[in-house]
Amino acid sequence: MTHPQIWHLSDTRQSLVFISENQGLPQVAYWGAPLVGADLGAIAQAHRMDVTGGMLDENPALSICPEAAAPFPGQAGLRLRALDGKILLPRFRLDSVTESETALKFAYRDGGLRYFAEFTINPHTHMISAQARLTSDAPVHLDWLAAPAFPAPQLSDEMIDFTGRWIGEFQMQRNPWRAGIHARDNRTGRTGHEHFPAILLPARGATNTQGEVWALHYGWSGGHGMIAEELPDGRRQIQFGHAPQSELAPATSFETAPLYAVFSSHGLNGCATAYQRHLRDEIVTWPHPDRPRPVHYNCWEAVYFDHSLPELKDISTHAAGLGAERFVLDDGWFGRRDDDTSSLGDWAINSRKYPDGLAPLIDHIHGLGMTFGIWFEPEMVNPDSDIYRAHPDWALGAKDQVLGRQQMVFDMALAEVRDYLYTQIAAVLSAYKIDYVKWDHNRVLPHSDAAQAHGTYALLDRLRSDFPEVEIESCSSGGGRIDFGIMARTQRVWLSDSNDALERLRIQHNAALFLPMAVTGSHVGPRQCHTSGRVIDIRMRAWVAAARHMGFEMDPRELTEDEAGVLRDVTTWWKANRNWTTRADILRLDSADTAVIAEQQLAQDGTRFVVFAGKADTSDQILPRPLRLTQLDPTAQYRITLRNRGDAVGLSRGMPALKAGDLVLTGQYLMSHGLNLPWSFPLTMWVIEGERL
Repeated sequence: MTHPQIWHLSDTRQSLVFISENQGLPQVAYWGAPLVGADLGAIAQAHRMDVTGGMLDENPALSICPEAAAPFPGQAGLRLRALDGKILLPRFRLDSVTESETALKFAYRDGGLRYFAEFTINPHTHMISAQARLTSDAPVHLDWLAAPAFPAPQLSDEMIDFTGRWIGEFQMQRNPWRAGIHARDNRTGRTGHEHFPAILLPARGATNTQGEVWALHYGWSGGHGMIAEELPDGRRQIQFGHAPQSELAPATSFETAPLYAVFSSHGLNGCATAYQRHLRDEIVTWPHPDRPRPVHYNCWEAVYFDHSLPELKDISTHAAGLGAERFVLDDGWFGRRDDDTSSLGDWAINSRKYPDGLAPLIDHIHGLGMTFGIWFEPEMVNPDSDIYRAHPDWALGAKDQVLGRQQMVFDMALAEVRDYLYTQIAAVLSAYKIDYVKWDHNRVLPHSDAAQAHGTYALLDRLRSDFPEVEIESCSSGGGRIDFGIMARTQRVWLSDSNDALERLRIQHNAALFLPMAVTGSHVGPRQCHTSGRVIDIRMRAWVAAARHMGFEMDPRELTEDEAGVLRDVTTWWKANRNWTTRADILRLDSADTAVIAEQQLAQDGTRFVVFAGKADTSDQILPRPLRLTQLDPTAQYRITLRNRGDAVGLSRGMPALKAGDLVLTGQYLMSHGLNLPWSFPLTMWVIEGERL
């Protein structure tokens, strides 16, 4: 046996150590806290495991692409067939390695097949990106290609991944580690409300604020597969890739999306801040990075399809008076679109609703000092549309397929489809001063097809190139397409179609594990929520929206004078603070009261913070438990202000200090004991500001 080859990729947060035996594919022998001055040869020796009865004489490597021919006792990282259907079982051997301080590039070969893997580490965000590519001299069928496989920790009792539904995205679910496979197979053709492509691996005892956590996110919008597997020998692996068998055509080259991985020794929050910063600072491209994020107004829940120029002018005037800075015209402005049964794909302005085009509305909105945005759903087509009648062959799937929201899906792999959509969208963007597009996607695909996501990416890239000043929001019936792949082409996500502040509180809290404030749209909805029927006080609705990229989505004319005053006040606060909160780290707090969902937004320089403490239910105990803060300077003094102390209700009969005035407390006290807050009803929010003295 030759001496193993060893490579080390690290920053101040973490180390990755790779080991390769006999020129084979490398395995990740160590992923965790940074190794300083370590003897890598000794680590290679220490990594070698014992063998006992019932096993092979050597343990097959849990490599970055586990090989069925090894023979590896678990799930292989590559499943490949020749054109005649024969299963191919390559055994790759090293071709070359390219090293730099922040990257490793591996190239391996077996005959006409070549395997490439690249790992990079970002020293600013501490994010590891890993990606795999396969090439073949002859066309082959690909059933599965995993992004480079990572080991999972042994001192972990459970894994956390995500499920959800429409108006109920980002639901965290915990599953115990056990022998065998926990698999996710997303065949919807989009990221999905149900399948956010990520997994969190907490070490025993880890919480939001403390302990070791490993995290991975697959940056792909076309449906994914995920495997979390414990082998009979106890080793564990994580694999992510495009949905199995979603590459429908044989080809000579295949590539995974980037897999974003990070280790944290500061609980879930350490992973969250890495993802938030990496998405905001390294992935999203901002047309105007120095401009403040504008307060949105979206007209959907005010008018739906019933567009009337006088009504929209009146609504926009009221919205501007409340503090809105961008007006978004939603579905209903094109074709013969009076409901959801027709006209998708016919992107000509509805001359009955807008006889003079959109100019009168846009001019009015610009006159109010707002910018203008517009809704499209480019990938979808109604059977009742002129374009479908002319080109039924442009629709993906069978003609007798079950429709979704009365619509079918364009075959985005077809260049002629992309050209048509580009021409239609570009005509509208060229004719008017539009700075924002809400890009929707309201149904799953008739079958899983990776070419759809590639085609959508190509169309988005072309539009972004030709209209670089236009921001794009990714909406998919709310949060059905949120991932780092789509975010490389957009600047905002519509997190959920639910404007229910209670539902939003939870969804936003969990989504903050990956999404920063700057991209996370959150709107103040109607007094009675259109998706839940709940009636929630304007204070709760406004502060929940103010915790993210703020907007309104009600008919503003329904507001009472008091409600309008509250909304103007909260909006003014949001504008006054957005320059620092846009770049703040969102830290989930460990609440001693399960009824309280709380987070702390901490400025990157540590000089200030704001805490949003939402009461989602009635507490078990009669008085609030202290709320502990996190990541403060333990020796520093902080001035603490209860921003909305005037919202205290009559049943709060005592006088806790924050109810009467400001407090100055040390960071150690705030982190070890926490804040005593006034008693409050469910469906209320306390907002606490902190400033380091």
